[in-house]
Amino acid sequence: MSQPLDAPPPTPITDRRKRLLVLGALWLVVAAALVTFRSVVMPFAGAALIAYLVQPLVARITRVKVAGRAVPRWVAILLIYAGFFVGVYLFFVALVPQLYREMARVSRDVVTLANTLTPEQVEVLAQRGETWLSDHGIPVALSNRALEGADAGGNGHFSLALDLEKLLGDAVKRASSLVQENLGDIVNVSRSIVASVAAGVFMMFFIMMVAAFFSIDSQAIGQYCATLIPPEYARDARQLAERLDRSLSGVVRGQVTICVVNGALTFVGLLLFGVKFAFLLATIATFFSLIPIFGTILSSVPIVLIALADGFQKGVAILLWIIGIHAVEAYFLNPKIMGQAARIHPVIVAFSLIAGERLFGLMGALFAVPVTAILVACFDYARLKAQAQSVVSLPSPEANTAAQASGTAPPAA
Repeated sequence: MSQPLDAPPPTPITDRRKRLLVLGALWLVVAAALVTFRSVVMPFAGAALIAYLVQPLVARITRVKVAGRAVPRWVAILLIYAGFFVGVYLFFVALVPQLYREMARVSRDVVTLANTLTPEQVEVLAQRGETWLSDHGIPVALSNRALEGADAGGNGHFSLALDLEKLLGDAVKRASSLVQENLGDIVNVSRSIVASVAAGVFMMFFIMMVAAFFSIDSQAIGQYCATLIPPEYARDARQLAERLDRSLSGVVRGQVTICVVNGALTFVGLLLFGVKFAFLLATIATFFSLIPIFGTILSSVPIVLIALADGFQKGVAILLWIIGIHAVEAYFLNPKIMGQAARIHPVIVAFSLIAGERLFGLMGALFAVPVTAILVACFDYARLKAQAQSVVSLPSPEANTAAQASGTAPPAA
């Protein structure tokens, strides 16, 4: 009786195909989970971004030795968080009162302006505006005297007539009716504001807690992700990770640095030209600079308008100062801080900002550029791998440093 034959051993090609199918299925499961729970992805993405931002500081602290032993990562995280909360406390103690005084000053100026808008004062303002416009070749009738002349036929001097007093009166009436209609909703609005603040504080602590877990277990997370990559592609994965790190470090850390520089230079310019509400406007410019292009434009509008209220020359001067700040950023800070690897074409940046805002609102706009940096780095790496010379390697940091010192290009593999 013949013995049954054993199954033939799997060939290397068959084994490789099975491994790739299994790992591909695992990556599909991860992608499906992210798509399914996309509404809760943003807090974890924010936590990962915070962990990435503090990584250099954590690495520097852990290199310090106390009693012959290195500082643990969790201790470094606690020290960083303690410094953060001390900074927030000092901000509230030293800067928030100044911010409050300037906002109160804005409110008082608005009330004062509203109280002084009598018919006589409106007529004086209309005549001044009419004179200034006509001196610049723009014939517009704003004052009652000019309007009466335009209605009577006049000499045809005015080509456009606007009743400024009527426009302001209608605007005030609409604002008053809007306030009266929504006066009963003050309690509901206040309740929603308190609930939003409480939810925001809770979410901030949750994100910081998750960021601490990411930072403490970063090596374990990296090792686990490495097991999801076939061994034959490990070298490519390391090269891609290095490229992503270079791009993200330029975009994320560089943008934060540029925001601080932008806010400081804006504050100096506002003080030099004597623009009102300097601290408030500089704070707005600092935070809005986190959103490239559009944030800069939005933060510049109130600065120029408030400066124009004090005089045309002051408005032009502060506008030129702002343009100078952004010229310094574009031609000096961006190349030095962000580097060549992090440069993304402005068209791609604008597209990513609009897409991020449409999909996820303000948070999407904040994360648009870092996500775009990741996608562009992956796209460029795949494009270079598809060239005739398919081996693409990144020079080590030591090679870059040596090449910059000697003035030569870093060696390519």
